[in-house]
This record gives sequence, structure tokens and C-alpha cells, in this order.
Amino acid sequence: MMDAPRHTPEELAEQMKVIADQLRKAGRHDLLLRAIGAPLLEELRIEAAKAKLSRLLITRDYRFFLVDYDHQEVELQPVHKAVYLLFLAHPEGIEFKRLDDYREELTRYYMATAKMMDKEKVLESIAHLVNPLDNAINEKCSRIKKVFLDMMDEYTASHYIISGHTPKHVEGSAHIWYKRLKVITLPRDLVVWLDDTL
Repeated sequence: MMDAPRHTPEELAEQMKVIADQLRKAGRHDLLLRAIGAPLLEELRIEAAKAKLSRLLITRDYRFFLVDYDHQEVELQPVHKAVYLLFLAHPEGIEFKRLDDYREELTRYYMATAKMMDKEKVLESIAHLVNPLDNAINEKCSRIKKVFLDMMDEYTASHYIISGHTPKHVEGSAHIWYKRLKVITLPRDLVVWLDDTL
């Protein structure tokens, strides 16, 4: 018995394109979706988004630019920049209720981005941000989200904003708990620092 001829990945992709076009022209998106499968479709969406993600350049004076989107500046206030820098520095994510654990680091970022601001005002603002009973951190994250959504589509922006991630944990017994982490999912190789001052 002879082995079936082997096709290169490029040949298989061409065959898939022909079949996908035929199903699309026949109006059978349902069959196309069933053939691809929802999990693979989501993976493909992520890959497509990665292809159009811009590098985020952070200058020595903490200005943020989307290099591959005509060098557009992401215009944020110093407090928003400080919050953003904190979450960029922690790709593993941070729970809002544990922000007080990051008070010193957040203060350092804020002092760097707001050089002309009075230190007492900075510390007062930080106290609001790390207080789990205060809504300040949610307000800052909403503002950051709005700035990115004004610059790009929602799916692309989802990689740049501070968003939720809830991994499940099982500790020793049957006890299950959830960590409500907030993360920036932008691949860190797309973050370009002109100076490592922090």
C-alpha cells in the first residue's frame, strides 16, 4: 500500500483557503465555524491582533507613544501613567485589594511621572489608590481604557488596557478560590523603554 502524498503547510493552507471560500460563497458559515472550532477561532483572533499591535515606546520623560501607529502619543495624566507603569511592571497581575502591598513602588512611579507635583499631594493620591474601599483605582483604569479606545478598536485595545483575569486556585483540600487579578496583556517584548530609570 502506498503512502498518501504529503503536502507542505503552504499547500494545505491554499487548500483550506479554497474550501473556506467555497463554504463562504455557499452561505455556510455554520459549517466553516464547526470545521474550525471556537477555541481555534479565538486563537486565530489573538494571532491576528498580535500582527497589528504596536510597540509601546516609553521615553525618558515618561511620554507614551504607539510607534507603529504613526507615533501617536498616548496622552495620560501623571497619576494614570504611574498606575500604568505599575501594571506593566507586573505581567503576572495584581489584585486591586492588595494594591497597598505596592504602595512604595506606585509612589516611586508617581513621583517620576509628576516631577512638579507636591510630594504631599502625591502621597494623598496614592492613599486613595491603594484603599480597597475607595473607587479611585477603578476610575483611573477607566480613564486609561477610554484613552486607548479612542485610539484603536476594542479588540486591539484589550491588549493595552488594565483588565480582569480570574485564575482558579485549589489549595490542598477541596477549597477553591479565585484570584481577581488585573493585568495588561500586551506582550512585554512590544514595550520599548528609552531609559531604565525606575
